[in-house]
Amino acid sequence: MTAATHTQMSRHAHYVPSMDLVPLVLEGRVSAIARMISRAEAAYPEAAQALAEIYRHAGRAHVVGITGVPGAGKSTLVSALIKALAGAGHKVGVVAIDPSSPFSGGAILGDRVRMSDAAATSGAFVRSMATRGHLGGLARATLEAVDILDAAGYSPVIIETVGVGQDEVEVVSAAHTVVVLSAPGLGDDIQAIKAGILEIADIHAVSKADKPEAAATIAALNGMMALGAPRTDTRWSLPVLAVSSVSGNRLGELTEAISAHWMHLKESGELAARRRAIARTRILSTARHLFHRKFNEGGGDLDSHVEAVVGRAIGPSTAARLLLGWESEA
Repeated sequence: MTAATHTQMSRHAHYVPSMDLVPLVLEGRVSAIARMISRAEAAYPEAAQALAEIYRHAGRAHVVGITGVPGAGKSTLVSALIKALAGAGHKVGVVAIDPSSPFSGGAILGDRVRMSDAAATSGAFVRSMATRGHLGGLARATLEAVDILDAAGYSPVIIETVGVGQDEVEVVSAAHTVVVLSAPGLGDDIQAIKAGILEIADIHAVSKADKPEAAATIAALNGMMALGAPRTDTRWSLPVLAVSSVSGNRLGELTEAISAHWMHLKESGELAARRRAIARTRILSTARHLFHRKFNEGGGDLDSHVEAVVGRAIGPSTAARLLLGWESEA
């Protein structure tokens, strides 16, 4: 434990060690879940062992990613899904990612209030997380929060990403089922976002189904998929559904499609492949985070290498290899 972390924790007279929170998380205690997620976000070294223990108890939940362009209505859809899934007897967990600083509490306050209201009436657990500069549409501690909710008995666990662009598709390596939400009337914008997010979908949904433009958007999505790259899982027939999150019209079709995809993953053997892909991504992502933390905190010889690169004595590739302790290539 670092001195700074010890000082920060010592300010709280009733600080509960993270390992003591583990059994409470496994019992589903909401306060313990909230505390453990906060410690995962803060990256307390003291919490690392507890998070590792929680990971051992996770792995049962169906993780569903909800993504799409800004303005498509992701938060409204998640609120509707909370009510629908909870009404069907599911214990729903949500990790909602905001493109915000950690001080503002989230960039989409109205949507978060509505989502919290839905959670309060259904017993769901909703947690907003700021990206804090992390790219890819997720926050750094997203999957640790998913582990905590998973181990606490929540399933499905929904990840709502920030509004994504062409390169922000990290959710595909975090969720078992990815729902890509589009708004009606996108027109040529569908072509613009196709390379970024359309191909990652397991389910396509078009919001505001009551609008006349919804049918045209569905046709455009079907056309883009017909022209796109072949899908890796050809055994799953990718649905394109129109839903209305406000009226609830056809929302049942979406929840049925989500359940059907989970069943397909388990019966086809695809679930094992997705779990391996998620594990691989998590290992590499954690390694990158530890690397950045080590050198941003002054470890290694980063400053001397920076000066050497600025002075053109060595190139960035050589500096990186030296920093990693590898032999530099000529």
